[in-house]
Amino acid sequence: MKITWLGTASVLAEICGERILFDPFVQLVGGENPNCIEDFWGNESICITHGHLDHMLEVSEFLEEDSPCEATVYCGSVAAKTLGRIAEETGRVVQVGPGTVFRIGDVKIRVWEGKHARPGIGQAAKRLFSLRTVHYLRNAVSLAWLHRFFPEGGQTYLYELRAEGKTVLVMGSLGLMDGVCYPEGADLLILPYQGSKNLEKEALRVVERLRPKRILLDHFDDAFPPISQTVDTHRFKKRMDEKFPGISVVKPLYGKPVEV
Repeated sequence: MKITWLGTASVLAEICGERILFDPFVQLVGGENPNCIEDFWGNESICITHGHLDHMLEVSEFLEEDSPCEATVYCGSVAAKTLGRIAEETGRVVQVGPGTVFRIGDVKIRVWEGKHARPGIGQAAKRLFSLRTVHYLRNAVSLAWLHRFFPEGGQTYLYELRAEGKTVLVMGSLGLMDGVCYPEGADLLILPYQGSKNLEKEALRVVERLRPKRILLDHFDDAFPPISQTVDTHRFKKRMDEKFPGISVVKPLYGKPVEV
């Protein structure tokens, strides 16, 4: 089983001969890990954790009639509605929700309800009213215009993958619902490390509830400036060593597979 981080929240899971892609996104001008849509071709199964543009802006290209990759897309009803507006063909869109269990080859996948991280108002204002906004003004205008067409709609999911005797949890955003008994002890938790006003505190809270054996960080890069930023993960890794010394934290390199 191999997991490859492809920038932002884009993750490729190669399991039992299957290639399952999560949240493909082509980074904007100035992005820390520049990529292109061709980097995502060859993956026939796509899972979307939620409907924000940095998780599904490029997905419609997989659904075009002349697309070189005829992928099946699994997503919630809000994201499916978005695809219905922007995609040429939606016959390969499969709606899923909390409790849905499906298989891709020998990989068993269960969908759990998650919660989107909440950035602080002051934090967002600080980024918007900065010199970076002037430098990346075209990005800022595009993001402001596109954001309204890509609502999250209260549907952020966590995907549980089981295969080869192992379990991988893929989070779409840094938040869990109260009162939900999530599976504990996963072999790997893919943890998005951006978007919360109390980033370190929220991440530790997630770890406390899920107790994974290992963590792979994603979404920590500056993918769509000026709204995103490069996040320093050193303090979180230090706190993890102090509070959860038995759980290793991996900060992956773009495009380099991690064995599970």
